[in-house]
Amino acid sequence: MAKELNIQEASICPATIQMLEKAKKDGVQTCYDRANDMSACPIGDKSACCKNCSMGPCRLSPKDPYAKVGVCGATIDTIQARNFARMVVAGAAAHTDHGMAMLDLFKEVVHGKITDYTIKDVDKLKLVCKEVGIATTVEVDGEEQDRDVKEMALELAEELEKTYTQVEGEIPFMKRVPEKTLENWRELGIVPRGAMRELMEMMHRTHMGVDQHYENITKQFQRTALSDGWGGSMVATEISDILYGTPKATRGYVDMGNLDEDYVNVIVHGHEPNLFESMIDAVNDPKLIEKAKAAGAKGINLGGMCCSGAEVLMRHGIPHIGNFLSTEAVIVTGAVDAMAVDVQCIKQALAPLSECYGTKFITTNPRAHIEGAMHIELKEDEPRKCVDQVVELAIERFKNRNKPVEIPPQKQMSIPGFTHEYINYMLGGRFRASYKPLNENIINGRIRGVAGVVGCTNPRVKHDWVHVEVVKELIKNNVLVVQTGCSAISLAKAGLMVPEAAKYAGDGLAEVCETVGMPPVLNVGSCVDNSRILIACTEMVRTGGLGEKLSDLPVAGSAPEWMSEKAISIGQYFVSSGVYTVFGATFPVTDDTKFKDLLFKGLEEQHGGMWDFAKDPYEHAQKMIAHIDKKREALGIQEKKERKLFGMEDRRSLEMK
Repeated sequence: MAKELNIQEASICPATIQMLEKAKKDGVQTCYDRANDMSACPIGDKSACCKNCSMGPCRLSPKDPYAKVGVCGATIDTIQARNFARMVVAGAAAHTDHGMAMLDLFKEVVHGKITDYTIKDVDKLKLVCKEVGIATTVEVDGEEQDRDVKEMALELAEELEKTYTQVEGEIPFMKRVPEKTLENWRELGIVPRGAMRELMEMMHRTHMGVDQHYENITKQFQRTALSDGWGGSMVATEISDILYGTPKATRGYVDMGNLDEDYVNVIVHGHEPNLFESMIDAVNDPKLIEKAKAAGAKGINLGGMCCSGAEVLMRHGIPHIGNFLSTEAVIVTGAVDAMAVDVQCIKQALAPLSECYGTKFITTNPRAHIEGAMHIELKEDEPRKCVDQVVELAIERFKNRNKPVEIPPQKQMSIPGFTHEYINYMLGGRFRASYKPLNENIINGRIRGVAGVVGCTNPRVKHDWVHVEVVKELIKNNVLVVQTGCSAISLAKAGLMVPEAAKYAGDGLAEVCETVGMPPVLNVGSCVDNSRILIACTEMVRTGGLGEKLSDLPVAGSAPEWMSEKAISIGQYFVSSGVYTVFGATFPVTDDTKFKDLLFKGLEEQHGGMWDFAKDPYEHAQKMIAHIDKKREALGIQEKKERKLFGMEDRRSLEMK
């Protein structure tokens, strides 16, 4: 018998709660109901199950991990390491494939074979060229002149292709890594050679009867993860900026109140920017707007969800309707006329749910078909064929709407777009762009440190709540927070991504925010844009005063409600880069094992980064703050606390707290 879902405990998002109540009345299920009905497997949750051959599956007891081994003799440490490695591979492959697709598109644009997209940010093209050693000027008659844009772009494409196809050497963006950090990676043997090689080798090693030592498996999955963060993801972000423009701080609105009953509502959901960029052109086409008006609509309203939405929120201020756990709830409004999706984080349940409400649900990517969905492939050499058809289907659905529409009123302003480039500009202006003010305010203690709070939302915990409480605790303690992905949307909905939110920060951070005119929580993009955080950390090291390695910085990472394999790859490339990283919700390891000790202790001895875990948001944040303080102390910038002799009244006061 199905358990009753306590809707008020499922989420802190009022719009989502309202739609869950409507879903209940309408008799439809969402992921919240399914998570409530289905208990997580206690063996799989602790990664104590192996199904890598048909002698199993073998289940080892998490309560007594050394009591037995698999049929082949594999220990709990080997099984956990292989399972963890395969999660890293899957997550890294998702970002790597995305990056390769962006690079393929870039080459076709530069060659003139694709004309719907162009190079919009030549300055970013030059910047990336310089960083990987490509000349941006040429001497003509004794004078330095800018090189031809097409020549530079072709040379850059050829260089960045090594990120994926190279079998020996070091991937191009290793040139960005701080020297001391890179030296350490070389000593450990974890510098990535090329993403395809690392992914292939890792999968081979986890095959039955190959690599059976958890430490050696860990070495390779670190190299694989680094090929994602400093390779596949970084290329995807940089190419997107070059083609579509580098985001800068802009005004954008979030939440379901951005839907409009009087308009044709089109939602784009997924992770690749090409679909959305073309959809922007389509919904602004006068012919399609006239068709919408002829159908009785006032116009066409475009909104984003998940990471596709996060990218266009940053670049264009297109409204963001909700994060991963709201993608079903938004269909329940009855207001969505069409939802077009591409890849990653798209629930299969969206197809039958859309059918219930008459929403046109369309897949557009050849990698990702969904049973029950309409498929209209986006071909980059003629993208309007796809997106125009999606808009026309949405208009048809608007004209024939026969379901009640209920749109939650919530609509919150946010200021996204804090890329590395914009932070540089914001702190120093066009001619003196610099991270120096940031570093100085960390050194003088106004800013305690910086935290990256990122990742998914997960129905196993209260939607948005852990994200929001972790971040509120951090900023209250003068920690500047940078965010990506679904986590960023959680905080945007909570109103913490506007300058006025500085009132929730500690005195030091609030003073900096008020002086600069920035929020205490900065949105830097989609989940693939976590590479922007790596670049920002590198710039902090380069600016000086905060150590020589990434692991010296008073920074910490967090994924409070993670759910996808991409999150494990992201977490691992931050850990391997030297960043202390805390996950919430759950963690795929068994306690009291050598593998867990390696992840939670041993890796810190190798390169300064390590994993940690805390479900409770306040414990989660305090662990991050303690690590930041430890790094401040090592740098000699931690303020010594005044000693105080406690009397009985003081002790009673502490106990009451």
